[in-house]
Amino acid sequence: MTTATTEPSGSVATALANGWRLLDLDPRQAVEQAMAILEAVPRHAEATLILAAGLRLSGDVAQALRVVEPLSRAFAQAPPIQLEHGRILAAAGHTQAAVAAFKRAVAADPDLAEAWRGLAEALELLGDEAGAQAARARQIKGGVRDPVLMTAAAALVDGEPGRAEKVLRELMAVRPAEPAAIRMLAEAVARQGREEEAEALLQDCLKLAPAFTGARYNLATLHYRLGRSTEALAQLDRLLADEPRHPGYLNLKAACLARIGEYAGAIALYEDVLARHPQQPKGWMSYGHALKTVGRSADCAAAYRKAVDQAPSLGEAWWSLANMKTYRFDAADLAAMEAQLARSDLDDDDRLHLHYALGKAHEDAGRYAESFACYARGAALRRTQVPYDPAVMTRHVARSKAVLTAPLFASRAGQGCPAPDPIFVLGLPRAGSTLVEQILASHSAVEGTMELPDVTSMARRLKDESPYPEVLATLDADALKALGEEFLERTRVQRKTDRPLFIDKMPNNWAHVGLIALMLPNAKIIDARRHPLGCCFSGFKQHFARGQNFSYGLEDIGRYYADYVELMAHVDAVLPGRVHRVIYESMIEDPEREIRALLAYCGLPFEESCLNFHENDRAVRTASSEQVRRPIFKDGVEHWQNYESWLGPLKTALGPVLSSYPAAPEF
Repeated sequence: MTTATTEPSGSVATALANGWRLLDLDPRQAVEQAMAILEAVPRHAEATLILAAGLRLSGDVAQALRVVEPLSRAFAQAPPIQLEHGRILAAAGHTQAAVAAFKRAVAADPDLAEAWRGLAEALELLGDEAGAQAARARQIKGGVRDPVLMTAAAALVDGEPGRAEKVLRELMAVRPAEPAAIRMLAEAVARQGREEEAEALLQDCLKLAPAFTGARYNLATLHYRLGRSTEALAQLDRLLADEPRHPGYLNLKAACLARIGEYAGAIALYEDVLARHPQQPKGWMSYGHALKTVGRSADCAAAYRKAVDQAPSLGEAWWSLANMKTYRFDAADLAAMEAQLARSDLDDDDRLHLHYALGKAHEDAGRYAESFACYARGAALRRTQVPYDPAVMTRHVARSKAVLTAPLFASRAGQGCPAPDPIFVLGLPRAGSTLVEQILASHSAVEGTMELPDVTSMARRLKDESPYPEVLATLDADALKALGEEFLERTRVQRKTDRPLFIDKMPNNWAHVGLIALMLPNAKIIDARRHPLGCCFSGFKQHFARGQNFSYGLEDIGRYYADYVELMAHVDAVLPGRVHRVIYESMIEDPEREIRALLAYCGLPFEESCLNFHENDRAVRTASSEQVRRPIFKDGVEHWQNYESWLGPLKTALGPVLSSYPAAPEF
């Protein structure tokens, strides 16, 4: 680097080269080398840059910032200086300022891959996922000089992953063992929703280039998205061995720990990262989620408020406040949300979350017409993101009834895995399943976990191999036993105590009740059921993070409820007594009677602690976490009646299920 003060002489040039080398080997020695140069040549720009980088790498970020800022002002168009300024600002937690520095660096040198990487990581911390994704694509483009790879990277930048895939496939037909191309192809197929294929590509990439940190981080992220947190943690630990304070790696590790129930570790990581990088609204929101789960309501609300203060347009943070159920917005909050909704440039995801949050605010104030309108607008937006065909579930129920016959179950008696460990609580979301879980988890023999994705994942794998559910009739004793044992092994990571029984409260498991009954014949199955209008409308006004695509239309959720009732009625007929039903309204009316019956079904002695379930301080990982920490209350049982005039499509879709509740109609 040339400077305004001097050109390096031979000896200075040698010392500078040694300084750069020492940055990788021993940053403190690099600092000493840079200071020696500056003693001989004061204000030498390149030596000052080495000094700043060495101080950052040695952990003296405050001093590094004091050194680099005058240099950055003097050389505003120098890419390496702006890159280092951005790195130091990021390390100091000044994320917004770091974004500006990285942008100056890439403006001066659009091919500076490390600046694009720094920009992507800073934007991720700020919650700008679209900007981060674009920056990562530019990082890939800037990091290669191969014209074919540059063409593929340009397609990714332009949002055309299909075109990028075509270019990369052609390249890899000739050069199949090129890590950069394999990683880029994984990005292209992942953006098209083919995540398992992307995973295989990234694993191939890392076999060729184990030190390729970008590919390893991509793999860790993909494992997390696929619900395989322990595998993600293994990749993250390798990354953190080299960069132990990397905020992106630490945030993802915290999310993985939370996913497997390690909340103390997750909270500690979030607190560490937020102390160093406080300007990251999505980080505060994730921290709030973890706090909510462990019952720290006041701290949770404060974390969510921090997120909305830093990013008033972050709709998910507003919805997170509303989704505490016990939180109340004030007039200033309503004005702030309405101001964001008035913006023409608001992202659809932020907009739909704000609609839901505003719907809750109007509901709490008794403005039900305004509330319903907001919920309906939010649901309509979400429907455009997650298309849903209700006929698919109707066909699944009809096919399940044809397969799951009394003779089939009789012929499989004594087969499957005999372990009695699991208690499945299933039904529809918002039907009282969290209440049932909390009651059971207050018993000394039962451990609560979460809504486990494993049955759904196993059913999906069976479907990929053979027609499902028809394949259930072809499974022999060994296959059924292996499936039951697989479920126990997959869920072992969620079990934190030595209690003999544990709960899986994934509501959607009702669609796989036949698989559960066959592979785990001694498992308990509890159907948590609530009045169809109360349950369905509560689901309609709830924005779910994932997996409940039927809930964004009144007709769709009504048909889904009717399908669920039909299949469970069939199971009652072919396996009498196998499923225990808990009617929500009955539980509210006479808790002790219903709790005693529930425990008796599970083969458990009555314990007083189950009546005092609200005193249980366990982590609760659902939207109802705040509500089940209070005694049973009746206020919400008939709350749907405030919205009844808008529920015509729901009533029509429910059909005879509505008039026959709580009994099942004849199918």
